[in-house]
Amino acid sequence: MCSPNLHAQIAVKALGIGKHVLCDKPAGLCQSEALKMVKASQYYPSLISIVNHSLRFLPAFCQMRRAIAEGYVGDECEITVCDVRVQMGSLLHDSYDWLCDDTMGGGVLTLVGSHVIDLVSHLTGQRAVRVHGVIRTFTKTTEHVNGIRHISSPDFCTFQMEMSGGALVTATLNNHMPGAFSQEVFVCGQAGHLVVRGGDLYGRKAGAAKEDVIYLDVEDLQRGAAINSMAASVIPRPYMKGLFKMIGALREAFLPVEDKRGWVKEPVAAAATFEDGLYVQAVIDALKKSSANKEWIKLESFNTRITAETLVKPSVEGLKLAKGVQRNPHEVESLFLSCL
Repeated sequence: MCSPNLHAQIAVKALGIGKHVLCDKPAGLCQSEALKMVKASQYYPSLISIVNHSLRFLPAFCQMRRAIAEGYVGDECEITVCDVRVQMGSLLHDSYDWLCDDTMGGGVLTLVGSHVIDLVSHLTGQRAVRVHGVIRTFTKTTEHVNGIRHISSPDFCTFQMEMSGGALVTATLNNHMPGAFSQEVFVCGQAGHLVVRGGDLYGRKAGAAKEDVIYLDVEDLQRGAAINSMAASVIPRPYMKGLFKMIGALREAFLPVEDKRGWVKEPVAAAATFEDGLYVQAVIDALKKSSANKEWIKLESFNTRITAETLVKPSVEGLKLAKGVQRNPHEVESLFLSCL
């Protein structure tokens, strides 16, 4: 856990010395940093390399994803609209730090929008092809941050995404609701709709008279000191509970393995990979460009596959590596290590 401007370099170095990596969101400050992380994770496939998009593990969203897969709102191609609304207080501290600086990864788009972008893709199985965004910084000074330094991190954004399967996504992220946190995620389709409010899931079939209660979050994480009160007061409950569940899944990934260096994938199969982090960063970059140019931006497809050319070094070992990739792509890791 550190400021986003350090995510890429620390994650890449940690993988390089054989450490598993759970990186906080976002995966770097730009696509080039995220791509370095992707390549490092591909060099070391035996190590865990995931991004902290904790909403994937929130029980309400696990249930929502299952209901979508089972056709509650219709087939995948029948998903029409996703609407996300997040209202919360300021993300700033009482002194100037990286949270005040857009170039260091501060702001509601990076810190909350990254979760939303990833979650929508995770729930629907679709990715954005075109985006449009409006990003604003309304609060440029506070009682504690004023004078020479001004706040550049955005405190409001609204954006739309056209998805690969035809769904349309709208999202509004607002940091101007002090003392309150509210999050609603709607997924609508031809057969009905689903909505997560806070940590509860509701659904309504087309033609039904009222919403059904599908899942209610009644678990108290502070009971039994699972989460201390200070952390619970800083991080909104859905994000904290999702993180708690994700850490539990990581623990399960190591329990069945006698060799402490080994792990099993199934408990963390739902986690966001570095490739997912690269996609999220591509959308964020496109939204910033859209807001600056006041136009829709088409996302260019990117290929994260490691080719022989990206690994070749101007040496005999580099030539061995290139030939090895051509012979057997599965030998990339051992051949690459021999070149270090």
